[in-house]
Amino acid sequence: MTNKEKNLTRRRQHSFILFASVILILSNLAGCGPSAAEFAQIDYTPLPVDDLKVSTPEDQVLDPELVAELYLNAADLDTLYGLLVIKNGQLIAEGYFNGGSVEQHHFMASATKSVTSALVGIALDQDCLSSLDQKMIDFFPEFANQINDPNKELITIRDLLKMRSGFVWEERTPYMESFFTSGGYWLPFIVDFPLTSDPGTEFGYSNLSSHILSAIVSRACETDLNSFAEEYLFSPINAEVGDWSLDSDSYNYGSHGISLTARDMAKFGLLYLNDGEYDGDQIISAEWINDSLQRYSENIDISGWIPGITSRYGYYRDLGYGYQWWSAKAGKHQFYYASGHGGNQIILLDDLNMVIVTSADRLYGNFGADAWEKEKSIIDVVGRFIKSLP
Repeated sequence: MTNKEKNLTRRRQHSFILFASVILILSNLAGCGPSAAEFAQIDYTPLPVDDLKVSTPEDQVLDPELVAELYLNAADLDTLYGLLVIKNGQLIAEGYFNGGSVEQHHFMASATKSVTSALVGIALDQDCLSSLDQKMIDFFPEFANQINDPNKELITIRDLLKMRSGFVWEERTPYMESFFTSGGYWLPFIVDFPLTSDPGTEFGYSNLSSHILSAIVSRACETDLNSFAEEYLFSPINAEVGDWSLDSDSYNYGSHGISLTARDMAKFGLLYLNDGEYDGDQIISAEWINDSLQRYSENIDISGWIPGITSRYGYYRDLGYGYQWWSAKAGKHQFYYASGHGGNQIILLDDLNMVIVTSADRLYGNFGADAWEKEKSIIDVVGRFIKSLP
């Protein structure tokens, strides 16, 4: 990005935030929402960077006032960095906040899990893996004689992908602290973490399961996950990984730790929205995309994990889970999404041929009520927008 473009980004950020703040103050004083004329002055025009096709809401048959309201509300969020809307393959709206920029790589937190899932599918396409029914333990012979629970020998790759391995749901237990005190040695938790259900029977959100998938692909394909991703996933869609954290055994974390720009997050979303095809090339099999976005778990209860996350405006209802992808409904629209702590999201609205991206502060290590409230505020703004769409 040139210095001229960087300066343009900064000027637009400052002027947008100042204008939005004035509009919000005036609206509160007047006791009513912004007028159509005020909406028309909100600038969400895509920046002049040529890696995505650009258009306008009007040309893609989308009410520009709905988009303007989305960006007006977004300007009030203090941990949001980027917000993109893509319709019919065209970038129709783009904005950066709180120091975010078009070239900034954002740590996607648990949205990394959806990337890990894609790489499992590519490993199948590349014949590194033969089947999702391969047993987890077959890839970790060093732990085979240490396992005391015979049910762990039944866990398959498919169970790990579905979050139905039976491993403990860490966020709901003291086991989450074990990750932070392990010195980055996560794989031994295959032995140490208990199963709370039989493999394949119940949903339980397990960061360990996602990280095991990373190690499986790395071992099966005889490479590190970052290199594998660059060759078979990101280079073909003209995207680039900024960084991807490693555990102490030098495996890229499958549960978190990848960083991408907001635009590269959007390209990944477009790949899934278009059945694994990008610019005419089949990057991931359409069958894998379809299987990944099924709802293998329904009516997931996240109370006690993210307190009140669905209560503020009533958005993101009817939660389901596929192969490391969430699904939900807002209004009449069902959608699929990659989700990371802090509000990092890649949202696929298949019925509207739309992708929405939010990049945000990952709030690393902060799982208190204040952190969840900041994440919820981003979810609510996006959910309100989705619900408003015809």
